[in-house]
Amino acid sequence: MSLSDDGGYGGDRGPETGQTRTRLPDSGGDTYGSGRRSRAGVSSRNLVTAVGVVVLLIAAIAFANRSDTGNTDAASDSSPKSSTPQPTAPTGTKPVTGKNGDIATGFAKTEQGAQSAAANYAVALVSANILKPTERHSIVQKAFAPDKVEEMQTKLDGAYSAGFLKKLGLDANGNATHGMTYISRTVPVGTKLVKLSGNTASLEVWCTGLFGAAGAKSTTPVTSDWFTMHLQLKWADGDWKVDGFSQTDGPAPVNGDNKTSGADQIAEAVQQYGGFTYAR
Repeated sequence: MSLSDDGGYGGDRGPETGQTRTRLPDSGGDTYGSGRRSRAGVSSRNLVTAVGVVVLLIAAIAFANRSDTGNTDAASDSSPKSSTPQPTAPTGTKPVTGKNGDIATGFAKTEQGAQSAAANYAVALVSANILKPTERHSIVQKAFAPDKVEEMQTKLDGAYSAGFLKKLGLDANGNATHGMTYISRTVPVGTKLVKLSGNTASLEVWCTGLFGAAGAKSTTPVTSDWFTMHLQLKWADGDWKVDGFSQTDGPAPVNGDNKTSGADQIAEAVQQYGGFTYAR
């Protein structure tokens, strides 16, 4: 699922369209099933449930961003468009010099440094921890420019209220019920520098990710999605920090006919496979 300074998750990766690409297992199995996924086999009941969760997530985004309009879009629109695409290729340059908890720090004040920062912040801002009050405050303190911290904490706390979390099957502390594992993990596919000017940078991060609750009785099974995060960064305290961000849907490839894994396999995979520090 995707998050923006609109505040909240957009399970459909885009408040503009409100569309989903929910892929559910064939009927006749458990929530996750063991058969091949098929468009013809989608359960209408599960589909309605998934769409309902997505609507909640989009509502949270709109709620938190009601007083923050046009900042990221304006920066992107005013930036010169290059006629030659710049490929996202590895540079071999070490991305950072340090770490602040789970978030990388010490990005260089260069194009590479800005892109590395954007990729790492995209992961942090769409993690499951952003739903947990204590962890969320820590992420905001570490990721945002100092003059944005108080504003973003207020917005995100309002978006991720106890009532909202309950609708996702989580308690007031953002924890899943017994026997469930709530998953939200983002994987950057590539980054693009839109504009770099002095102490500010505008970037896009193309991502894929997965979100939902893994468990035998889950009503919101873990699904995957594709989205693009638009980040505005500011050079502050000797590092790149987030000044604003939003997200849009896609670009998404054709869905593959992959065999659906069981709930236990999904939960174990997320617990056993750690994330990465991302670099341009």
